[in-house]
Amino acid sequence: MRNWLQRVMAGRYGVDEYSRFLNIVALVSLVLSILFNNGLSVFFWLLAIISLVWTYFRMFSRNTYKRRAENNAYLTIRYSMTRKLSGLKQRMQQKRYYRFYKCPKCGITTRVPKGKGKIRITCPKCGEIFQRKS
Repeated sequence: MRNWLQRVMAGRYGVDEYSRFLNIVALVSLVLSILFNNGLSVFFWLLAIISLVWTYFRMFSRNTYKRRAENNAYLTIRYSMTRKLSGLKQRMQQKRYYRFYKCPKCGITTRVPKGKGKIRITCPKCGEIFQRKS
């Protein structure tokens, strides 16, 4: 049985991070289709079926170049979202001790300690000097 499966999957793409994400979307959609008993139920059921079909299509595809490009696009989007969320989480944790200001010239966020009065802030990226209350 194992040799047969290896022969079938030879030259095919297989499973990657994007496929795992699509499987999770399908599972969540199926659960939501069970919970709703109106028009949304059909929508979630169709979403689950489409994501499962797309997952299996990707898994058995021989066009590995396209599948890798899709996976890289997904990973890029996921990385940018997790980076923004982790930055927001760190900022919320530091909110008690620091104030955050954006540089008026380049837009980079700068952190300054709270309770220092009116201070001059030098942007670490472009060197712009601006004054704010901390």
